[in-house]
Amino acid sequence: MMQEARLRQILARFPALKVLVLGDFFLDKYLEIDRSLSEVSLETGLEAYQVTATRPSPGAAGTVVSNLRALGPGVLCLGVIGDTGEGYELRRALEAIGADLSLLLVRPDLLTPTYTKPMMHEPDGRVHELERLDIKNRSPLPEDVEATILERLCAAAPRVDAVIISEYVQERNCGAVTDRVREEVARLGAALPRKVLIADSRTRIGAYRNVSIKSNQSEALRAVGAEGELDPAAVEWAARELARRNGRPAFVTLGPDGMLVSDGERCCRVPTVRETGPIDPVGAGDSALAGIACALAVGASPEEAALVGNLCAAVTIRKIGTTGTASPEEVLERYACLRAQQASPGVT
Repeated sequence: MMQEARLRQILARFPALKVLVLGDFFLDKYLEIDRSLSEVSLETGLEAYQVTATRPSPGAAGTVVSNLRALGPGVLCLGVIGDTGEGYELRRALEAIGADLSLLLVRPDLLTPTYTKPMMHEPDGRVHELERLDIKNRSPLPEDVEATILERLCAAAPRVDAVIISEYVQERNCGAVTDRVREEVARLGAALPRKVLIADSRTRIGAYRNVSIKSNQSEALRAVGAEGELDPAAVEWAARELARRNGRPAFVTLGPDGMLVSDGERCCRVPTVRETGPIDPVGAGDSALAGIACALAVGASPEEAALVGNLCAAVTIRKIGTTGTASPEEVLERYACLRAQQASPGVT
């Protein structure tokens, strides 16, 4: 496994990076609800939840940006949001962490994708999330917006150290990453073979070409037409196939079992910290993506990048009830824990 001195060297180079994040920027809006203050609606007779605080934070591609900023790089945001109250909150949250919004489009005819997450605080001290409320654009992206995104992508990609594509909208062509945008990403990948380009998509990861891939096991299997039981041999084959198709490394997350890395021929598993306490996996994939991209951009090997990604995710899953980020200091703390686990008998 990587030595601590090498990890420190990699992390120390992150602040010099400039990263472009192209994708679907959401607002994560947490509503803190105190059950003891509930009232009964006079009109409906239903319980009226009382919100005592709100916590807006960048979500989806915005989560990637938050993790990048926590690690140190400068970040350019490329996407589109609505000229709405949610859009204002999202811009304010991104500006607060120092993200560059000069490439972000704001449109009065679009919604700002929003995950509203009610967090119920019960009288006995328990806190649990209620049913989420989602706002998304469900119509095709306007052609002029798509054209502007393509123009800004082509102009920005050559002058940054890495490009991350974070595709979250499941409805085809209704988010910032349309079929045409994906084609342009493939063209850029071919034209800039040494540039770090890495994509993450819940539903269309198999449609990318000439970029590195970050996916989970189910997404990888679906991308190569091998959906079904999470058989380790099948997952390894999927990782190799995705890397072979793209001509770049594929990274497949395995939850507590770490991450697979493939170059199209060989496939290796990179370990992660095995947590024993409560965890919250929300945003773990985005933190891993940020760590992988930064490490690749400073010259780390794919295996080293996967370890950095694993350590970032190991930090954020310990942050309960929020979409967390990982600082270099926290990454080093998790590295020490991983080394200790590997030194213990019976730990693999």
